[in-house]
Amino acid sequence: MITYPKRLIEVDLPIKRISAHARREKSIRHGHISTLHIWWARRPLAACRAVICAALWPDPVDENCPQSFRDLAAKYINNFAKKTTAINSDLSKHCSTEIWSKWQVLAKPENQLDGNNIQHCNILRNSLLDFIADFANWDNSTQTDYLETSRNLTQAAHEALGGIPGTKPLVVDPFAGGGSIPLEALRVGADAFASDINPVAVLLNKVVLEYIPKYGQTLADEVRKWGQWVKEEAEKELAEFYPKDPDGSTAIAYLWARTIICEGPGCGAEVPLMRSLYLCKKSNRNIGLRIIPKPEDKRVDFEIIEKQKSKWIVSDNPEIEVKNPSFDGTVKRGSATCPCCGYTTPVASVRTQFKARQGGANDARLFCVVTTKVKTQGRFYRLPNERDLEAVKKASIELEKRVNQHTGELSLIPDEPTPKGGGSGAGRAFSQRNYGMDKFQDLFTHRQNLALTTLVKLVKDVGEKLADSKDKGLADAVQTCLSLVIDRQANTLTSLSKWNSAREQMDGLFARQAIPMLWDFAEGNSFSGATGSLDGALEWVLGVCQSNFNINDNHISIGQTEKANAASNPLPDDFVQCLFSDPPYYDAVPYADLSDFFYVWLKRTLPLSLGTFFTDELTPKNDECIVDEVKGKDKAYFEMTMQKSMAEGCRFLAHEGIAVIVFAHKSTSGWEAQLQAMVNAGWTMTGSWPIDTERGNRLRAMDSAALASSVHIVCRPRNSNDIGDWRDVLQELPQRIHEWMPRLASEGVVGADAIFACLGPALEIFSRYSSVEKASGEIVTLKEYLEYVWAAVSKEALSMIFSNADTTSFEEDARLTAMWLWTLSTGSADNNNSESETDDEDDEETSSKTSKTGGYVLEFDAARKIAQGLGAHLEQLTRLVEVKGSTAKLLAVSERTQYLFGKEEAQTPSKTKGKKGKKKEPEQLNLFAVLGITETEEDTDWGEKTVPQLGNTTLDRIHQSMILFAAGRSEALKRFLVDEGAGNDQRFWGLAQALSALYPTGTDEKRWVDGVLARKKGLGFS
Repeated sequence: MITYPKRLIEVDLPIKRISAHARREKSIRHGHISTLHIWWARRPLAACRAVICAALWPDPVDENCPQSFRDLAAKYINNFAKKTTAINSDLSKHCSTEIWSKWQVLAKPENQLDGNNIQHCNILRNSLLDFIADFANWDNSTQTDYLETSRNLTQAAHEALGGIPGTKPLVVDPFAGGGSIPLEALRVGADAFASDINPVAVLLNKVVLEYIPKYGQTLADEVRKWGQWVKEEAEKELAEFYPKDPDGSTAIAYLWARTIICEGPGCGAEVPLMRSLYLCKKSNRNIGLRIIPKPEDKRVDFEIIEKQKSKWIVSDNPEIEVKNPSFDGTVKRGSATCPCCGYTTPVASVRTQFKARQGGANDARLFCVVTTKVKTQGRFYRLPNERDLEAVKKASIELEKRVNQHTGELSLIPDEPTPKGGGSGAGRAFSQRNYGMDKFQDLFTHRQNLALTTLVKLVKDVGEKLADSKDKGLADAVQTCLSLVIDRQANTLTSLSKWNSAREQMDGLFARQAIPMLWDFAEGNSFSGATGSLDGALEWVLGVCQSNFNINDNHISIGQTEKANAASNPLPDDFVQCLFSDPPYYDAVPYADLSDFFYVWLKRTLPLSLGTFFTDELTPKNDECIVDEVKGKDKAYFEMTMQKSMAEGCRFLAHEGIAVIVFAHKSTSGWEAQLQAMVNAGWTMTGSWPIDTERGNRLRAMDSAALASSVHIVCRPRNSNDIGDWRDVLQELPQRIHEWMPRLASEGVVGADAIFACLGPALEIFSRYSSVEKASGEIVTLKEYLEYVWAAVSKEALSMIFSNADTTSFEEDARLTAMWLWTLSTGSADNNNSESETDDEDDEETSSKTSKTGGYVLEFDAARKIAQGLGAHLEQLTRLVEVKGSTAKLLAVSERTQYLFGKEEAQTPSKTKGKKGKKKEPEQLNLFAVLGITETEEDTDWGEKTVPQLGNTTLDRIHQSMILFAAGRSEALKRFLVDEGAGNDQRFWGLAQALSALYPTGTDEKRWVDGVLARKKGLGFS
């Protein structure tokens, strides 16, 4: 068997520091490729850059590491260290404080690394990892010394590992998507081949990997020049449809509400559907609307009100005060309540009304216009006037005229069908067809379609003006970049863009990975200069052009982009040094359906040279690797298609090559399908690293993709046909998990992130064999093995939660509760199941949301495996766990009251006895309401004389004490702990302490258990 040196990524990776840079990158905008064009679930550049370096560079400690790499790596690291101390160098400003001090030590002549000194190998390894950690910083991605050193190390590694001198290692991404991975491969000195089945993704990669590196500043200059021309021409052509106010104010957004006719008996009023009546909601500024019902006119009027000091007044009549205004909207979960009669029209009727009107965008109610004033800061709000409505009417007439006059193969406005949606897979991201928006033109108002088609025509005019250019490639690049500008406009210039009252700006459609219904929407003005306008779209694209052309110094290396199916890649056998890819996450992101939104505009805008990518009506769906039952694609289809793709990777990867596959899915079925595909394809896992790539406060587009970490699975092609012994595998598994989980915890990786991060090390054992057999000769399936993995992970996590105490003394309900809460934890972000602002949208898209005190929800299969691993069974724990469909909920403590106290003992008072002059206490738990019991006066001293019977388990007794604390029954709590002896059991306090650490911050449970713990010492317990 040929033995190859391990790469750095197979032995170590500074994941905590890389994660910090990856999270920070989410808030970096200018020049980042994410601002070129929307792509969903794009990998952070920080993580890609770090992983590529660690995957390409050998580990100098490994006995098989080529000496030539050790020598050159020592030389380059020594030089880098010296530069940090150079008087005229600003490199020290780019190093983190901790690592800079290490460079200072290495810079001294007596501490220079020697590649031939075996004792220096560990220092060299750590220095390379430190370099990677700081290079992951966005601020260092264009710093000359970091770029030069990384490229030198990449070249040294490539040639030391057998690469032809003068060539570069080839990094391939067959699911290239938004282009983060191949872009970073170019940055660190490798060649990059990016392919994707989706033409929109191919186009983005072509711009980033080919056009920008090749044409550099020239491209940026030409895009700026022609972009300005397009803007000026469009503004002249469309000025009458976006009139300025008489005082010179410019409208930046028109706020609309879709309407229905109230179906209440005898009403028939027009009801504007609005999520909230706030226009501006800031700490120092509050402006909103007041609805004035006009039942006799079958309509409502609006009045703008604002808060001045502590009172609300009418904006146009400041002397009129508005008492206790309500800002609740008229629609919730799809049902609309009429302000005139109070009748609530159900969601089914709302949908029926909208289906007949293609979504109702073009007969919506204009209720406010947001403006800016010359030489005056801020946003101003006014009610619409006749001039506003007349401009909209004229735009509709003009659009109809242009549609009738239009000739050509494609319609003027996109009449292609929108995604059908539906099902429980990826299609659940789409609800627009429920409301009649069956064609893409229905997602836009007439004025928006007029503006976008005008911009499309002008970009094509640019292409014609550049047709005779000497450099046809540059001309195509300019027109393509301008096409992306139009796409950025389409994202905001749609009837699915919302007004963000907290930031006073527009949010585009794809704040989420979905096309949902939006009741009230904001229509932008492309020529206002505000957020979402054409100026901004152009500047974002220019920023990417200018920030990334230095990746290709001297135009030596330009990436290659190709449209190809990952399951049938065009690359030759044994050809590639590194496969690094972020494949689709099971049913999480419906890339093809989402990208159709842009595809329909691009095929009307792009130069003819790119037309071959855009000949079909919509993006290809048949071969897309995804789970979507509506399209007939189930788990088996995903597994089969992914297996073909992974087998292709094995085929074109060189024997000594390495692969990294990124996966981030919180469903066990998604993980099992991905891992099964990789094992069947012939991969053996050699490492696994979770990198935190998400912000804790992000909107979760779909419940099935909410992991904070993306797990990077390191693999090699399996080069043996050995058969593993099941007993040996089972013996090695717990030890491997025992070694790995504390390391994860030290890096801040906990909860579900840690559970899934353990799958990599576990698979290292299983996947090294072509098959694993029991003594009977029966072959062990991956599914069966993963059950044991979950058990090993659960037990190891439990021992960590209880600080290696003997957890066998705890009953199964305590073990399950602790593990359940730990699984939901994410380390840096609280998991309190709070509602997000997506609740304002379509009813079906929020049905899985739970309130702050509504329990703790896991996917059922994950919950089942956790329980099974702990020796518990969910079906026997109905007083602790509630199973509904595909989810399981750990009941909130307040939901267990009746079981814990019994009906006859459960009449806990809802209020504290008042004492004159005593400061008002926080509202206490109302157990009468929980139990549905009528409170009587004599009930108010319950618990002072009576204490509950001790619960059956330690967890039950802790929950009983928490409820007594919540109800303010201090005397009863004392009797329960002292006289009844609940507090004499050390397991009680040990479990309570663990629960205090596990309950999410801000929850009632956390506050209650801490209240009980605070009484421990005072009651005489040690």
